Amino acid sequence: MVTPPYSLPDKATLRAFIAAAEGPVKTREIARHFSIPPHGRSRLRALLYELAVTGASGADADNGVCFPEVTVADVKSFDTDGYGTLTFTHGVDENGHAIHHDAVLMPAKRTARTPKTGDRVLVRLIAQPDETLHAETIRILPARMKKFFGRAFKNRKDWMLESAEKGGQRAVILRLPAGSIVSENDLIEAELMNSSGRERAASMIRNLGPIDSPKAFTGLAIAEFSLRHEFDKDALSLANGATVPALGDRTDLREVPLITIDGEDAKDFDDAVFATPHKNGTWRLIVAIADVAAYVPSNSPLDKEARLRGNSVYLPGTVIPMLPEALSNGVCSLRPDEERACLAVEMIISAEGQKQSHKFMRGLMRSHARLTYTQVQQVIDGQTDESDLAVPAGTLHHLIAAYRCLSSARDARGTLNLDVPERRIVFSEDGRAEAAVLRRQQEANQLIEEFMIAANICAAEQIETKRGICVYRVHDQPDPEKIEGLRQLTDALELPFAPGQVITPTRFNELLNRVKDTPAHSAVNEAVLRCQSRAVYDIENLGHYGLGLVKYGHFTSPIRRYADLMVHRALITGEALGAERPHSDSADVLAETCAAISQTEQNAARAERRTITRLAASLVSHRLNSLIDVTILGVTRAGLFVLLDDKVTEGFVPRRTLPDDYYEIVSGGMMLSGKRSGWQFSVGDTLSCLLTEISPASGDVTLNFRNGGTQTVGNNKPHKGHRKRLTHGRKPAPKPFGTSQRARKRRPG
Repeated sequence: MVTPPYSLPDKATLRAFIAAAEGPVKTREIARHFSIPPHGRSRLRALLYELAVTGASGADADNGVCFPEVTVADVKSFDTDGYGTLTFTHGVDENGHAIHHDAVLMPAKRTARTPKTGDRVLVRLIAQPDETLHAETIRILPARMKKFFGRAFKNRKDWMLESAEKGGQRAVILRLPAGSIVSENDLIEAELMNSSGRERAASMIRNLGPIDSPKAFTGLAIAEFSLRHEFDKDALSLANGATVPALGDRTDLREVPLITIDGEDAKDFDDAVFATPHKNGTWRLIVAIADVAAYVPSNSPLDKEARLRGNSVYLPGTVIPMLPEALSNGVCSLRPDEERACLAVEMIISAEGQKQSHKFMRGLMRSHARLTYTQVQQVIDGQTDESDLAVPAGTLHHLIAAYRCLSSARDARGTLNLDVPERRIVFSEDGRAEAAVLRRQQEANQLIEEFMIAANICAAEQIETKRGICVYRVHDQPDPEKIEGLRQLTDALELPFAPGQVITPTRFNELLNRVKDTPAHSAVNEAVLRCQSRAVYDIENLGHYGLGLVKYGHFTSPIRRYADLMVHRALITGEALGAERPHSDSADVLAETCAAISQTEQNAARAERRTITRLAASLVSHRLNSLIDVTILGVTRAGLFVLLDDKVTEGFVPRRTLPDDYYEIVSGGMMLSGKRSGWQFSVGDTLSCLLTEISPASGDVTLNFRNGGTQTVGNNKPHKGHRKRLTHGRKPAPKPFGTSQRARKRRPG
């Protein structure tokens, strides 16, 4: 076979192509443009690297230094406008030492991942007329020096650091700076050190405190995910000086019996609802939302900080708010019997739940009651009546009736109904974790959700009507490749599911209903969830697949989401309801903000999940070395993912602890099957396992197989030469609390 000829572009041509591109350019895009075949991309990458090191884009006016067009730099910091400062090396001084230069890192394009402080980035340098350098991110590179979080413990001669990363790296030696103090089981933030030997080491940056202190995992999440948790004095000053505005031109809603319905532990009440019968079987609904725009001026220090945070972060037992507490829990919060500024939408809906009209207003309201989901659910279930609650007669019954109308319309249009319960940690009065529980949505939660969805639809429609720039909440179609993985699973379960057709939420629901209350329920729900695209914010409307909506924005939570504040400002501008304006009129800037707050939302979700996992693991530490019944959630070549009998904590059963066999994954990923002795472990099976290791720092829970599964060879006959072994080698000895097995030296023999 003859390899077709090709040629690489020269450096000048390559520089010109990169400079003319509108955004970051990928290697495959360059290869496609210059017709470079796959086998030539290694040479192209070498040329790009050479260009990054030796290329030139311009000269410094003072010293004539020619800077590279593309270079590698380290991000030092970001200001409140989202502009960063980075440093890169270029040239050497008279002593042969590298010279460091600074540049201004421009905000990332909306399609790009936003770098964070400490990242290494490949950037394009652009010389400015004022002799400064601007830089645009091409891609984020792996860091040379990596942060390492973990739990400190002492071995025979050194302090060690057990990784807090899920799935666990091996422990590293902990180097302590002079004068530093560390105790057993302290949580540590460290930085990996360059090492030429086999033993890795990390230098301690700071001690986050004992692992068993109430706020230990909160501090770990803040450090690990770089969560902004302190406000500067200018932002605090603005927040502390905020006062509720007078009625003025606002609509007076103080006599409308609006009420708030939230969880028992909620402190920021940003939405209130009201419903009453209207003409000819229709309903009049009002959703009133805290008027955060009245207190957060565009581009003020308060606004810039909120934009950088993007959202409040809800960690177990605490909240890192987007706005200072003087606002989030104070003048913005719709507390009962207190006057509050609001932005409200009044809707008229039919008996079938179809919206007939809507109108936005800027008002002054007074919440008539603060109810919890539990109280409302008790009324829905008939356990209590609204007369037992401090609300005006008919208030709850009207809300429930209007909700039934909206719910029927939701069922008619078809929405994705995944059964994914929420994991929650219950805390004692002194702030210590007591239990991990599962909470499923009840009708009381769905009631508020339906009212909020209706208001969000109105907001998107109204901004479009006024030809403003809307921040949409978009949820794209499912990934076809992931749907193919789901099809393999359904084939193994002998469930009808033809992916060649258009996959609507209704078809997913039909599949989910077939496996309800079966061992495959959790696996199929997870598989359907993995098919879905991630919901993000964008100024381009792609619709919301999961909700079955064409136009959808976020309007109802401006206390805790910057996207909602952006929507509020667009509505205020379009409806001429005040002087407030968006932080920018530029579509490009708003698109970049959407990309940034989508990233902060995902970062917050990861921080919450990791903290819950760590706390759940710590809560089962008293069951170490106990036999526990577990349910198989998933299988891999390395072993079994399982759910403990508390139905919250997840663990892992390594393959080495299973009966001795050669295992392979079959049945569409639903079963681990042994080829020699016929051992089979299927999703949904119950096993008896010994809890052998817990790492609260990472949340890893390791168990050893003891009993369960099935063994079939041929016609269900036991294999003649099979000798059942529960573990490979000797029975593992009990291990110290949370100590990583890899961190301890194996004993001889």
